[in-house]
Amino acid sequence: MFLSALYRYPVKSGQAQSLVESRLDALGLEGDRRWMVVEQDSGRFLTQRAWPQLGRLKAIEDDQGGLMLEAPGMPLLHVPVPAPDDALRGVTIWRDTLRVPDAGDAAAQWLSRWLEKPVRLVHCPRQRARLLPSGYGLDTDRAAFPDGFPVLLIGQASLDELNRRIGRPMQMLRFRPNLVVEGAAPFAEDGWTRIRIGALTLRVLKPSVRCIFTTLDPDTGERSPDREPLTTLKRFRERDGDVLFGQNLAVDGRGRLEVGMPVEILD
Repeated sequence: MFLSALYRYPVKSGQAQSLVESRLDALGLEGDRRWMVVEQDSGRFLTQRAWPQLGRLKAIEDDQGGLMLEAPGMPLLHVPVPAPDDALRGVTIWRDTLRVPDAGDAAAQWLSRWLEKPVRLVHCPRQRARLLPSGYGLDTDRAAFPDGFPVLLIGQASLDELNRRIGRPMQMLRFRPNLVVEGAAPFAEDGWTRIRIGALTLRVLKPSVRCIFTTLDPDTGERSPDREPLTTLKRFRERDGDVLFGQNLAVDGRGRLEVGMPVEILD
């Protein structure tokens, strides 16, 4: 088995970046979902579930951790990293509320104009990261702005089997993984509890619950009229009302991953 792909998403619900290598720590891949778009008044997070055009938001991280934003019909905009304790804004992501730095008026105006909705851009510095959902992980585990967990892993064979059942190919990026593993049987990842990639150990915490997000084409933002792949997943991957595909992981320590590295199952 080997690591066949690495992805990060600098802005939550924004466009994916395919990587050859990345450093990882307790928050997952370096630069992964450290930024988020929120409603200006309520601070509630926005995702492609209701705002599919976010999937066309491209963000490239610079050497200082800032972003270069690009979107259809908009000029490029550089957004520097805000100071970790300045211009704090209360935000809500699912059941979690936290106070994080606001990225400033220029970014807010740019995104508000593009989305045609008053929004703000916020950043999650390491010291303001949130705990994982209750009952999962260790006291030292943290997450920035993913839905709940630092790392998402999917086996390539699992997608291949799903596509066989659907009868047409679905892109891996519909499921927004960080790590893709080749060489395992379909859904083998369901039985893993600890793995090692290179020198880095990762703990498998729980299956990933899938939603309507997966029916969006990652290239166009258009929704599948037949609600695939969710329709087929419900037929054979539904457990207690949840549709499961992929596994959520936490990272032990720090390390570096590179596409092609062998994957070893420890438990």
